[in-house]
Parts: sequence; structure tokens; C-alpha cells
Amino acid sequence: LLFSLLIHPENLPANKQFQISMAISLAILDALGQLVGDLSIKWPNDIYWRNGKLAGILIENTLKGNFVKDSIIGVGLNVNQREFKSDAPNPVSLWQITGQETDCEQLLKDILNRIDLREGLKERYMKLLYRRKGFHPYTDKDGVFMAEITGVEDDGHLLLSDDNGKMRRYAFKEVSFVQ
Repeated sequence: LLFSLLIHPENLPANKQFQISMAISLAILDALGQLVGDLSIKWPNDIYWRNGKLAGILIENTLKGNFVKDSIIGVGLNVNQREFKSDAPNPVSLWQITGQETDCEQLLKDILNRIDLREGLKERYMKLLYRRKGFHPYTDKDGVFMAEITGVEDDGHLLLSDDNGKMRRYAFKEVSFVQ
């Protein structure tokens, strides 16, 4: 299921644009949660079932002054694929999980009906983060290290505490999970 949305958030400050990412991630996770369990959000906004990537999300925002004017949200969701012929490291589909076909049109409607930019997103998002508990391997420009997630800032920066107690702060694409 591939789809794009164009939204026009009202009065969303540019420094809080990560709310869009949290809202779409939670909407997808909630809709999928009606079909399967054991779902999580891999920062910043991939949807995972266990250690497999079920959905990817790309977001491009246009700013006007200090506010988000427009947001284009692109979603790729693995629904009825029985096998993958790409070099993606860990894809999984709903069909592979459930053994059943899923109605893509109904799933899209479910997702769209769940998108909500109200308050309380961050608490729900944090509870559903992939590898949110314990130390796990990450890699950045300096190499591999062990760390635990300590938070996500309002602007989307990931906060990690490494196994030496050092706090680390990362923007998108500055750090990766090691599989």
C-alpha cells in the first residue's frame, strides 16, 4: 500500500514539526494493531513488527515563517507481499505475519481516520518505540556503541545514553540501529 498525503497543519510551530511524524506513525500503528500485535515505532517513524520493517514513512515540510505551512507524507506499507525481491535487510508483510490477505482500501481508511495532531502524542510515541528498553547497538560517524533510548525531543532529536553514561543527541540520519 503506497500513498501520499498533503496536509496543512494549523498553527504548528516549525520547532514542533515532529508531531506530524508521531501522529502518522501512531495512526498506522493503531490501524495495524487491529490486525496484529507486537508492533513498535523505530525512530523516527518506521513501523516494525518484532525485528521486521512493516512500513516506512517519509515526510517533507514546507515552512512559512515559524510555522509548518504544508506537509507531504509518503507511506509505504507492506500488506499482501508473499516474498520480497529487494536487498532491503528486514522487510515483512501483513500477509507473512497473518497468512491472510488484507483489504488495502479498508486499511487506508482506518489509517486516515486515526490521524490526530492533538496533544499527548509524545507519551504514546515513547511507549511504542522500538528497542525502548535496555541497551542496544547503534552506529554513528564514530562507529558502533551500546546505548539506551532516554527520550525524543519535541523537534525529533533522539536522546541516547551510552554504556559509559554519556548523553548523545542525534538528528535524523546521524545514527542508525544495528540489526
